Amino acid sequence: MLTLRIRHRTTYLYHAPVRLGPHRLMLRPRESRELRLVSHEVTVTPAATVTWAHDVFGNAVATAGFEGLTDRLVVDSEAVLTLGVDPWPVFDIAAVATRYPFAYTDADWTDLGALVVPQYLDPDRRLLAWAKGFVRSDPTDTLSLLKDISSGVAQQIRYQSRESEGTQAPLETLARGLGSCRDLAVLFVEAARCLRFGARLCSGYLFRPDRATGNYEADSTHAWAEVYVPGAGWITFDPTNRSVGGANLIPVAVAREIWQVTPVSGDFIGASDAYRGLWVDLEVTPL
Repeated sequence: MLTLRIRHRTTYLYHAPVRLGPHRLMLRPRESRELRLVSHEVTVTPAATVTWAHDVFGNAVATAGFEGLTDRLVVDSEAVLTLGVDPWPVFDIAAVATRYPFAYTDADWTDLGALVVPQYLDPDRRLLAWAKGFVRSDPTDTLSLLKDISSGVAQQIRYQSRESEGTQAPLETLARGLGSCRDLAVLFVEAARCLRFGARLCSGYLFRPDRATGNYEADSTHAWAEVYVPGAGWITFDPTNRSVGGANLIPVAVAREIWQVTPVSGDFIGASDAYRGLWVDLEVTPL
């Protein structure tokens, strides 16, 4: 079991005072059998009225409402949690789903809904053809197929850290051969959906055990994917780090599209050139 502290600060600065609209905060880690939340606190400056709810995916979402004018917005989130995930998981896939292609039950198909439907246009079916390239035989081993797609993303797309907002479309990522973790996750999810898998995107944090050696990049938010396989349930795939299973991953939110899991989002009323910039500071440390 790992005990971790996560400190996540988001700072927006403005050249002149602005009026902040409501802001949506997705910062509370998702509790599960593997993740137990010991404590979590969100502090907002300037002072805000904060209310909590759960969205359609069961994510904890806070809404911060503001009064008056300000030249900055600072959102501090601090969580302490325990994480216990098997680094070498064994997935108990149902016998009917061990070989691909397989059919979801009518109930699963209905409940998965849009999570089976690709969300990006592919008029020439180029992404479908790319995904089918990983199907080695008919039928083929389901888990091996999904691992091959994840490995294929990692092999063909070079990771590139990108702080700017937005996500590349899957075909753009394939064409460029470069992408951030969210670009790689979106490409994997869309490829899985092209093959009629139910898949969703996941956003959260990555714990880097190699931090003790000093051989690691600065902590940052992270994105990966989950695929629903009968019997095993939601299986985690992180193409950026070429991993399967949730070891060292701290999920905060899951959703159909990547924009739905943005940690902090909102708007303001002010001069068109009032926005100065965004800074994110993050630390994931063992206790």
